[in-house]
Amino acid sequence: MTISAPRWDLTNVYPSLESKEFKAAVEDYKKQVAAFEKFFKNKLNKADAKTPVKELAVLVGGAIDRMNKIQTLSATIVPFIYSYFTTNSRDKLAAKTLSEFEQASLPMDKLMTQFKAWLGKIADKLDKVVALNKSAAAHAFMLKEAAEQSKYLMSNELEGLAAEMSLSGGNAFGKLQGTAVSQMSVEFELDGKVEKMPMPALINLRSHPDEATRRRGYEAENKAWDEAKETLAACMNGVKGEAITLNKRRGRKDAVHSSIEAARIDRKTLEAMLEAMEGSFPMFRKYFKAKAKKIGKEKLAWWDIFAPLGKTDKVYSFEEARDFILDNFGKFSPGLAAFAKRAFDNNWIDAEQRDGKRGGAFCMEVQGVKESRILSNFDGSFDQVSTLSHELGHAFHNECAYQAKKTVLQQLTPMTLAETASTMCETIVTEAVLATTKDPQEELAVLEAQIQGASQVTVDIYSRYLFEKEVFERREKSELSADDLNEIMERAQKAAYGDGLDERYLQKFMWTWKPHYYSPGLSFYNYPYAFGLLFATGLYAIYQQRGADFVQDYKNLLASTGEATAANLAKRFGIDIRKRKFWDDSLAIIGKRVDRFCEI
Repeated sequence: MTISAPRWDLTNVYPSLESKEFKAAVEDYKKQVAAFEKFFKNKLNKADAKTPVKELAVLVGGAIDRMNKIQTLSATIVPFIYSYFTTNSRDKLAAKTLSEFEQASLPMDKLMTQFKAWLGKIADKLDKVVALNKSAAAHAFMLKEAAEQSKYLMSNELEGLAAEMSLSGGNAFGKLQGTAVSQMSVEFELDGKVEKMPMPALINLRSHPDEATRRRGYEAENKAWDEAKETLAACMNGVKGEAITLNKRRGRKDAVHSSIEAARIDRKTLEAMLEAMEGSFPMFRKYFKAKAKKIGKEKLAWWDIFAPLGKTDKVYSFEEARDFILDNFGKFSPGLAAFAKRAFDNNWIDAEQRDGKRGGAFCMEVQGVKESRILSNFDGSFDQVSTLSHELGHAFHNECAYQAKKTVLQQLTPMTLAETASTMCETIVTEAVLATTKDPQEELAVLEAQIQGASQVTVDIYSRYLFEKEVFERREKSELSADDLNEIMERAQKAAYGDGLDERYLQKFMWTWKPHYYSPGLSFYNYPYAFGLLFATGLYAIYQQRGADFVQDYKNLLASTGEATAANLAKRFGIDIRKRKFWDDSLAIIGKRVDRFCEI
């Protein structure tokens, strides 16, 4: 069913990719980067640990100010290009413009790396430097973190070469995967009519109320993936091979090492969370079996995981979804609802399903106008209503930083904390409905959506962690065939889902379409979603205790996610993320929802 949904508007940023305003912004960016290069060469490079502290403070502050200005412009230009590129992969102008800007960005990428290396040389003086300069003081956390991470850098020459090679290496493979998947379409009969469906629309059939349709969608999807698997396997090998090579040369223990430090957590925290996730599998398998029983089956096949329950006749128009979200956001905070209304009213959301558009959903900030833009593929399901809530949470996270007047460098948030507001907004919507509904079928539908999402973020993401871990271990020895990748994925799914699903019908092709696997700089992209779910669940429990008094502290937390480790931010609410108990307690909240689901 085709649902009318809006496209986003970025004309308040630049009129078009061919406009004089856009071209002037790109030229301004290049000039600022060239000036920063000159500053670096003539001043920073001539200073070291022997330079007087007062002089170092001026240099560091000057570098920070220049980087903020340049990165603000970049974080305006790039999302503007992406607004075209991600919604139409056949847009040759957008593809060309993106490639050109990536080339233009290389000098800045190199300078950022060189600045990090230079900070490592003056690390012992950073405390004194920070005390003497306002800009440096405001970015103390970032500066000290960069100095610490500088020990994992290659030489400036090699880092520069790696940045250049990535454009024709891992980055190119990531683009190929995105383009190949977004341009795939399959002829499919739906409601008696044969139509050519883009892959995101075909994937969304997983939540169709009719099992025969879901199964045909699954089979059509797998047939398409099987035809494209060799190309996508080559992309996976290229991306993971590059990551392995660079991690070794930089002195990283493994890909997990670089991942947890980028996430601003430690192995103890990751292990505590993973142990709790694994410990929750019996609870989720109980849910899977209960769901199977409710739809009249002994076990769920893969195409049944997203089968709707409860009031399955409800299809939301986009306007109904909007009103539903605004009403429930308002129950948490009038400010959150007012913000979301601004996003809807000003066309920040591209929700229409169409050929050539990227699947899934994301939120990107547009620094130049202090706004966000959201991409989704809206199909009228409650799942997509939850997805809109999730992405609006990301946008609200950005808004909290803007309101607190945080610079672009202060906003560099790790993936673990980046999922806090998004997951909280999903929870707000579903919990508000559960608290007010008196219809058991509506309660069942909402619980199903909530638990289904939690099972994906806990059980499925654990399987994806196992998959990626084995892929890295085996890719280090040799390239992996598409069949190898299928085998690894299926084995990981069996380990996580156990007897909760019918082992004959899993999804071995999961690796083909998930874009998270295809970024050489973002290994293990998935577990931060589990962190976000469980951290936000714990925070929501605190909100239920504190009520409205919680909101301002929560907004302050969101504004500060780029300026502290996850553990230190969690301490503000009395949470110890290094101990399994916190994660177990959050999962126990989900366990109560599973119990209620089984009762209905």
